[in-house]
Amino acid sequence: MPLRSDIKKVLVIGSGPIVIGQAAEFDYAGAQACRALKQEGLEVVLINSNPATIMTDKAMADHIYIEPLTLDTVKRVIELEKPDSVLSTLGGQTGLTLSMQLAAEGFLDSHHVKLLGANPETIHKAEDRQAFKDTMEKIGEPCIPSKVVETVEDAVDFADVISYPVIVRPAFTLGGTGGGIANNEEELRDIATNGLRLSPITQVLIEKCISGWKEIEFEVIRDSKGNVITVCSMENFDPVGVHTGDSIVIAPAVTLSDREYQMLRTASLNIISELKVEGGCNCQFALHPESMEYAVIEVNPRVSRSSALASKATGYPIAKVATRIAIGYTLDEIINAVTGKTYACFEPALDYVVIKFPKWAFDKFVYAKRTLGTQMKATGEVMAIGTSFEQAMMKAVRSTELGVDSMNMKKFEEMSVEELLGHLKKGVEDERSFEVFALLKKGVSIEKIHEITLIDEWFLDKLLNLVELEQWLAEGELTEEKYLTAKQYGYLDSTIERMSGQKCPTHRNAVYKMVDTCAGEFKAETPYFYSTYDEENEARQFIDRTASGKKRSLYSAPARFVSARVSSLITARCTVSGR
Repeated sequence: MPLRSDIKKVLVIGSGPIVIGQAAEFDYAGAQACRALKQEGLEVVLINSNPATIMTDKAMADHIYIEPLTLDTVKRVIELEKPDSVLSTLGGQTGLTLSMQLAAEGFLDSHHVKLLGANPETIHKAEDRQAFKDTMEKIGEPCIPSKVVETVEDAVDFADVISYPVIVRPAFTLGGTGGGIANNEEELRDIATNGLRLSPITQVLIEKCISGWKEIEFEVIRDSKGNVITVCSMENFDPVGVHTGDSIVIAPAVTLSDREYQMLRTASLNIISELKVEGGCNCQFALHPESMEYAVIEVNPRVSRSSALASKATGYPIAKVATRIAIGYTLDEIINAVTGKTYACFEPALDYVVIKFPKWAFDKFVYAKRTLGTQMKATGEVMAIGTSFEQAMMKAVRSTELGVDSMNMKKFEEMSVEELLGHLKKGVEDERSFEVFALLKKGVSIEKIHEITLIDEWFLDKLLNLVELEQWLAEGELTEEKYLTAKQYGYLDSTIERMSGQKCPTHRNAVYKMVDTCAGEFKAETPYFYSTYDEENEARQFIDRTASGKKRSLYSAPARFVSARVSSLITARCTVSGR
């Protein structure tokens, strides 16, 4: 399908100021969108209140308005610039909500402006809690027992029916803002009052709490012809009950059987097809850890925080593809920019593991509660790629600016087993993964920790691998075998020397592996790379030899590189059951 002939001038609504739950990932998506529109020869109008962004650079759009993202301001810009379209799905929750309000008031229709990416009905079905529940029931997708309420008294009445604890989810808010888990009536009244106040439509969903189930996400894309693909699966280290923005996230999903994976993948494709999203969509599921029972938690009918993670993790430019779909292209017409040969309808394949590790600002907000729940508190995140979960985890923790070079945190090392277990039972806090590592190091069993935290045993077993490696390093001579194993697990030379008390017997240089969207199935033109320790250097093919026989530097090769110290990207090669 060619570019739509009725689109000449597009208004892009940015995400506004960087706030908890909506940060630079939406500048990343918005900048991609502006570039894609400009490449198609369209006139681009951008409105964003944050001047400290890439998207507000003068080269990104033809007309840039750095103005407050309010309904009145957007209306004035539309009246002045007279765009024929508004791109609703690339500006986070802010852009989506403003687009929905403009459409609901009839302002867009009266000014002959089309909504691209997701139409008003799609946004309503995904964001309105009752409409979303009705839509899921219509297509046979299970939801958690819940009820949409508009008063605190109705919330209390329903909680009495389904029993506590319950989860409060406000409609049309970002990062779980205004929500939380209520364990009793007093907590429910407090959370529901705040949630109703913050919801633009004064509506909250009261939901049966299923804390402890696995939380799985699928990033999916659909075009106007109904072609659908999954870009990436992701799995939370923490079970349901912790906002995904506050959880360590692993891509691809690693603990699912093939049957579970295919079940949730099919559900994702069914959902985006029913909602008729044209572009990217994020589907979140809760999966019972001991059965095939699952439930749909929520759906974002837009490019989201997880989209940025999935895009970087796979090399698949979700925002660019979503933008081209919004202006009329189909998946089988969009070239994969990494391979230069395949099309966007090919699902990415990962032969590594990616870990997203959140960053919190509790060192600045010393009186803030460190307890994590359904309302996001993280102010940023790092992403790590390695050839194993262990390697990616080690890269991630070194990049979070916590002053550690491993999973060892001094304050937990100094605590007794009883103190650690008692603290762990009180709830989830930001440093829980380090606390779990300390318990494993003190000899507490995986079974005991799983019983308290409900973290999947697969993850705990991987952390135990790190514990056992450190114990091995401390015993006897530091052999070349020990050294190489530690390097493959992501340890620095200085860390290995400190733990073993000996100088490294040799020094191994890193090699580079490709992130190319297709696991090496097709030749890549513009992949990027992550560092690891292996025999094969996949970057070698990108080194040119000049006529004089000299090698050109790797860093001048036509590709993007990621060093072991960069906190944005780092991976892990793994075999996922059945895939």
